[in-house]
Amino acid sequence: MATGGSDMQEGAIGILLTNLGSPDAPTTAALRRYLAEFLSDRRVIELPRALWWPLLHGVILNVRPRRSARLYAQVWSPAGAPLVAISRRQAAALATVLQERVGSPPAVVTAMRYGNPSIRSGFEALRDRGCTRILVLPLYPQYFAGTTGSTFDAVADVLAGWRRVPELRFVADYHADDAYIAALARSVREVWERDGEPDRLLISFHGIPVRYEQAGDPYARQCRRTATLLAAALGLPYERWLLAFQSRFGREKWLEPYTDHTLRSWADAGVANVDVICPGFSADCLETLEEIDQLNRRIFLAAGGKRFRYVPALNDRPDHIAMLADLALRHVQGW
Repeated sequence: MATGGSDMQEGAIGILLTNLGSPDAPTTAALRRYLAEFLSDRRVIELPRALWWPLLHGVILNVRPRRSARLYAQVWSPAGAPLVAISRRQAAALATVLQERVGSPPAVVTAMRYGNPSIRSGFEALRDRGCTRILVLPLYPQYFAGTTGSTFDAVADVLAGWRRVPELRFVADYHADDAYIAALARSVREVWERDGEPDRLLISFHGIPVRYEQAGDPYARQCRRTATLLAAALGLPYERWLLAFQSRFGREKWLEPYTDHTLRSWADAGVANVDVICPGFSADCLETLEEIDQLNRRIFLAAGGKRFRYVPALNDRPDHIAMLADLALRHVQGW
């Protein structure tokens, strides 16, 4: 049945802040549900169903959930999954900043592409608050079909059943936004001013298969642009920083150089002190807190490195929230 409120206040604006999502609990059952949804997305796994389905349901969902649950348990907090907890803080902080800046601020709601709170629940919450104009703001600085593109698919799927579809605007990326780069640079400088500069800075992004880039996805190009702008803002010469890609999965070739290989080779070459920052993650999550700050820390130190520091994601830093407010207000101009 088509749905949609009839008592909406004309012109009310809402902002849907979205991110990837997390399981509901650090348990095998919760991870199986979450991974089944995530890995069933055709944008994420671009393989024929006849090839992928037997592997997913016959092997991966019987093996990976248990291991992933153990990893999530290491970063879980009383507030739940780090990504969801931080996303809620970001939404609350953004609402406060917008309240201070404009007389009639947009409503701000958090939603996850996979898991909860869902994109459907986010749209319903904004509808219940009378929003007929909605800005969808995926918190992926760099566009990737498997994240930003998939979010658009989910939005379209939700609204396909609505009697009245709200007016929509959609942020595709902000990988070269001046305030975003400035906030990243400031977060690094704060660490350096407190504890000294490293020998090298590794700028690590989530990887994707090479064939996705070859098919025309702009993600890798945008990651390189972000990294170059950040290094320039920090005044780093080319020999003191490098871009790398983490979190590869499966046997096919992914974007290189790989983060873990780079850290091991640096340690082997006598590089003693490294900092790692992950500008593609707007909030800390399993891939930053466990994969980078735990696993890759062990890799570097075991290979002979002396000091490893992870520079946290921007999370709900005031300069990050101010940047998101600027971005949102630019996109809702004229409403």
